[in-house]
Amino acid sequence: MLFFFASVILLIVGYVVYGKFVEKIFVIDENRTTPAYAMQDGIDYMPMPKWKLIFIQVLDIAGVGPIFGPILGALYGPVAMLWIVIGCIFAGAVHDYFSGMLSVRNNGASIPEVVGEYLGMPARQVMRVFSFVLLMLVGVVFVLSPAKLLNGLTGVNTGILVGIIFAYYFLATILPIDKLIGRFYPILGALLLVMTVALVIALFAGGYHILPNLDFSTNTHPADKPIWPLLFITISCSALSGFHSTQSPLMARCVKNEKEGRSVFYGAMIIEGIIGLIWCTLGLSFYNSPEALNAVIAAGSPAAVVAEVSKTLLGPIGGALAIAAVIVLPITSGDTAFRSTRLIVAESFKIKQNATSKRLMIAVPLFVLGYIISTQNFSTIWRYFGFANQSLAALVLWSSAVYLAQRAKLHWIATIPAVFMTAACVTFICNAGIGLNLAYTPSVVIGVIAAVAALAAFLIHFVGKKKAATESA
Repeated sequence: MLFFFASVILLIVGYVVYGKFVEKIFVIDENRTTPAYAMQDGIDYMPMPKWKLIFIQVLDIAGVGPIFGPILGALYGPVAMLWIVIGCIFAGAVHDYFSGMLSVRNNGASIPEVVGEYLGMPARQVMRVFSFVLLMLVGVVFVLSPAKLLNGLTGVNTGILVGIIFAYYFLATILPIDKLIGRFYPILGALLLVMTVALVIALFAGGYHILPNLDFSTNTHPADKPIWPLLFITISCSALSGFHSTQSPLMARCVKNEKEGRSVFYGAMIIEGIIGLIWCTLGLSFYNSPEALNAVIAAGSPAAVVAEVSKTLLGPIGGALAIAAVIVLPITSGDTAFRSTRLIVAESFKIKQNATSKRLMIAVPLFVLGYIISTQNFSTIWRYFGFANQSLAALVLWSSAVYLAQRAKLHWIATIPAVFMTAACVTFICNAGIGLNLAYTPSVVIGVIAAVAALAAFLIHFVGKKKAATESA
């Protein structure tokens, strides 16, 4: 129990201390006009209260990641909690802060434009395609997954629920951001936080042995899957997730002042880290062994764990509310995934979004495509999501490092996590069956070599050139 509370305290202290440190390195300008005012259009760009932005950002970036990821991560043992704490403070929150604040500094630009600004046009073009595909897949999956969860909760036909969710997503994509998202997200965010805290309180009060295994050196995964790099691909949203960078620009268009960035971007990630910690603790404490947890996951996915834990700890009504809070997560990320896609397309083809007809011009084909994808078996493509997601995170961190290096600032706050995640992603794709399927040891070696090579290229091309230019001047 003490380790759990110590982990939560570390996340909060991380926000207060390291978050302030990151903000100081970035150097905010409280007198700078933000895109919310400079480009106000009453649709995507508009000033909104900070407390609303925090709730919206938490729900935008979450999906099912901060719940399903930590549940799967719990199979590896308590080391999963260490990754959530360390990853969230030094990687995920830094990633989210820079993806948000660099968007603020670039007129609320979407992440492909931000990356292109610092890594060049080829990176921009690749990111446009990459982000479009990633967001479309996320949007469709976050139609199907909540529909199935709602079907189990209500008994309503899944096809009907899919239609209702698609209709809601369409409205959330084309309406001004304050009409649906800004109005209902704070309520849904409060439900999520209350029910998550209620679960951990019920766990403590229920006589369960809290975190019975605190041996961080032992891999407890029933299938003996290696901690490196799988843990760092499996637990993403509550530690580090590239998907967040596609969502942060939505709030970058609504921030009133740059001083709000630490709360909205860094702080929202810390909140998500706490949610992840709670679900990881539930997975490690509710079940007698990793094998018992794995049996439930194998029988019905992490959603079965959510249902069993919630109903057991909070009873039928409380359990239903807890499950409803979990269903909120994919829905409130699915709608903004489609909204982000609309904006990426609009920026790529320079289509202004003031008029409803212009938004419909993009949104209608998007949703037709989304529906077609939902009727296909895209499970093979979806298997690459974890790798693609963390590769995106690494790319955004490298972009952040370039931004800092170009201004002779302490780039290591972004460079170190970028190197780490580059090594993890390359190792994963080399070793995984969906990748090169190489033996484990050669995959690790290749991953380390790739990370060192990326670091060397960065130091020579960006840091070295900047230093030489400064000295010659």
